[in-house]
Amino acid sequence: MIVISALLANIIDAGTDALTLAEDMDEATFRRSRLARSEISRLVGVIATNLADLPDAQRQQFAEIDWSAWSALTPQLQHDGPERDEALWFATRALVPATLMWLRVYKEGAPGLFEFQGR
Repeated sequence: MIVISALLANIIDAGTDALTLAEDMDEATFRRSRLARSEISRLVGVIATNLADLPDAQRQQFAEIDWSAWSALTPQLQHDGPERDEALWFATRALVPATLMWLRVYKEGAPGLFEFQGR
């Protein structure tokens, strides 16, 4: 059974960490920093994987998340080079912040989805 709250927690944690790493970077600094780029790539990959693992009911419930952009991003993360870096920069500056913002909105409306209901 998929624990939705765990997937959402992974997304929020990875997104927050990626934004923290890139906080003071401009695009040129981002492209020069192999270590930060590598870690941001890993974190964005965690977000993409966990979003992909959400059941269809949550995808429909979270309609404002840009599902098509996340789907398009995933294959770009598999390659090295300028296209991957451009996709990561877009994710870091636009896609991740928008996704986290919408998840905050959804949490206000449906806090139970974000709370672990252990047995």
